[in-house]
Amino acid sequence: MNNVRSYQGLEPRIAPDAYVDETAVVLGDVEVGAQASIWPMAVVRGDIHRIHIGAGSNIQDGSVLHVSHDSRFLPGGAPTIVHERVTVGHQAMLHGCEIHDHCLVGIGARVLDRAVLRPRVMLAAGALVPPGKKLDGGWLYVGAPAKRARALTDLELEYLDYAAVHYMELAVRHRATAG
Repeated sequence: MNNVRSYQGLEPRIAPDAYVDETAVVLGDVEVGAQASIWPMAVVRGDIHRIHIGAGSNIQDGSVLHVSHDSRFLPGGAPTIVHERVTVGHQAMLHGCEIHDHCLVGIGARVLDRAVLRPRVMLAAGALVPPGKKLDGGWLYVGAPAKRARALTDLELEYLDYAAVHYMELAVRHRATAG
């Protein structure tokens, strides 16, 4: 089975130094930037709209990235855009949303159609961002639906960058040992 595959002529575009685990699935209109990583059992399915994963971002184990198609219910549809140095925790769900630079999406969090996380948001584990909601940068959001909990500390802001760099370094080690 080929885990990186085209769909109806839409071919994934993966930077040469990106890491895609052999058990992850990347399908269709997907772009994966430099030093980005997609970990075991993640699904990145750009079959009915596009998905962009920016440089240095990581999509961790079991996460699902999908999109919404153009219809009278959602004119123009909703692509999934993950900007640079974003950390997407294990089993997160990103569906037709936009995650800006230096964000952290916690384990099992869900971000739905046309929701936007502005730069430097920390979204807690299990949080739910409803369709169309916009989260301001520099804050921790918790709950379902996600609500602003408090401003991020200097240490947490530093961690947003640390987490992305850590996964870039880890991906280099995994690529070196991949068969």
